[in-house]
Parts: sequence; C-alpha cells; structure tokens
Amino acid sequence: MKTDVLDLDGKKVGTLELADEVFGAVNEDLLWEAVKHYRAAQRAGTHATKNRKLVSGSGKKLWRQKGTGRARVGSIRSPLWRHGGTIHGPQPRSYDYQFPKKKLLGALRSALAAKFADGKLTVVESFELAEPKTGAFRKALDNLGVEKGALLVDGAKDNRNLQLSSRNIPGVELVSGNQVHPYHLLRYEAAIFARPALERLQDSLKASAPKRKAEVA
Repeated sequence: MKTDVLDLDGKKVGTLELADEVFGAVNEDLLWEAVKHYRAAQRAGTHATKNRKLVSGSGKKLWRQKGTGRARVGSIRSPLWRHGGTIHGPQPRSYDYQFPKKKLLGALRSALAAKFADGKLTVVESFELAEPKTGAFRKALDNLGVEKGALLVDGAKDNRNLQLSSRNIPGVELVSGNQVHPYHLLRYEAAIFARPALERLQDSLKASAPKRKAEVA
C-alpha cells in the first residue's frame, strides 16, 4: 500500500510505502478496550462522602440505654439517622488500571488502519512554518481538506511555530509522534502526520507486530 505525501499547499510531493503489518487490519475489540482504558485513566476520582467520623455532631449518648421506651442509640452521627454518616460511600481513588503494552500497540495499529481505510489519514512532508500565524496555518488545513477537527502528529522535538499557530484553532490538537494514542486518532475526524513522525511510528509498530505463520504448501 502507498499513500501520497503532500506539502502544506495540498500539492503532491512524493509517496510513502505503508506496511501491511500496520495498516492491514482493524480489530474493533482492541480499539474499544484501549479507549475504555484511556478514559478511565482520565477520571478525576475526587468524589467523596462523609462517614460517621467526618459528619458534624456530638458523640454524646442522647439518652440512657434503658428505661425510656425508646430504641437505644449511641450517637447522633449514626448512619441510621438523618444527616448521619454514610456507610461504604465512594472515596477518592484512581480509576486507572494496567493495560498490556502489546494490546495498546495492537489498538494503535488498528486505529491507523481504520483512519487509512476511511481516507482520513494525510501525510505531509513536514510542518515547517516560516512564522507563527494562526490564519496562515488555518489556510494550510483548508488546503489539506480539513473541514472539522484534526489531529496533528509531528516528529520534531520543538516546533514552536506549529505550536503557536495551531493552539487557537478549535478542534485541532497537536501531539508528538511518541505520544499518539488510539483515543486521539478516533476522537478527531482527520489525522495529519508529518512524514518523519509516521515513518518512525510505522517502524516501531511493525517491529512489535505479531509474526504471521507461514502458509503450509
């Protein structure tokens, strides 16, 4: 498989070979698991309820144990009473959990394959901009056919002009090549990769792809 490499004016300047191991198949189950894990890790987990130790009120016994005809009670903060403490209520915690690296890489391969199959994967030669101008970069996105949101994946360590030009455009997010996640690719309608970033990512995913068994003649 091959894909065209464009410049920021939308003109073809070359082609890029795509590996079948990376762009050959889509595993929807892996994509679902990867997105679920990512969103779980993003949860704040700051919800909390007060137990009988934290609610306000005296701990003094309200009346004597016997002889009143009323039910025995030890504290006004009892969970049985209105405004009392909550039993086994939610407490601050992290919703993150371990996710196998092989499954994450498999989900990333599936997300790339899905974007390519939908025709929403664009490769540009580079994101080199002469100056940080939001309007000029918005025009470049129009030249590349971006109508709604877009994920920008750059391989440069510090592309300050790109950061400043893209940060104020609604629906556009910039990530580095080593930080791209399947959730990012599925969240945005289009994905635009700088050629060096996609080449490095493809080499990494190709090396980690499971080996196919040789067909028996």
